[in-house]
Amino acid sequence: MTELIIPKDLFETILDHCRTARPNEACGILAGRGEQVSRVYAMTNIEPSPVSYFMDPGEQLRVQKEMRERGEEMVAIYHSHPQSPAYPSVKDVTLAFYEDSFYVIVSLSEGIVNGMKAFSIVEGTVSEIPLTIAD
Repeated sequence: MTELIIPKDLFETILDHCRTARPNEACGILAGRGEQVSRVYAMTNIEPSPVSYFMDPGEQLRVQKEMRERGEEMVAIYHSHPQSPAYPSVKDVTLAFYEDSFYVIVSLSEGIVNGMKAFSIVEGTVSEIPLTIAD
């Protein structure tokens, strides 16, 4: 079974970004190799909304180029759900274009983390995958 491994310091970076973006959704890219995350790219949500996100395309191209130069790949895309559970919405599933990447969702309520889960979304099928926070 596949899993996603995020070092504790990067896990905290993701949570900080999601808390800061409230009441809107935060979004970003997790880079690394295989199942191991080694870098967080906090992205700009150009569709600021509590129920939606859209990454800045220019920023996304710059980050993808930097990942290639570093020999990294996009391991996952993360975003927050400021007022809903850590599970992909219908829109999240519809817009899951990167079938080789995982999707991480952070659930917040009143700024408190209610959960972080990782998913594989392939051809509209959502499968939760184990998420490990490593020391």
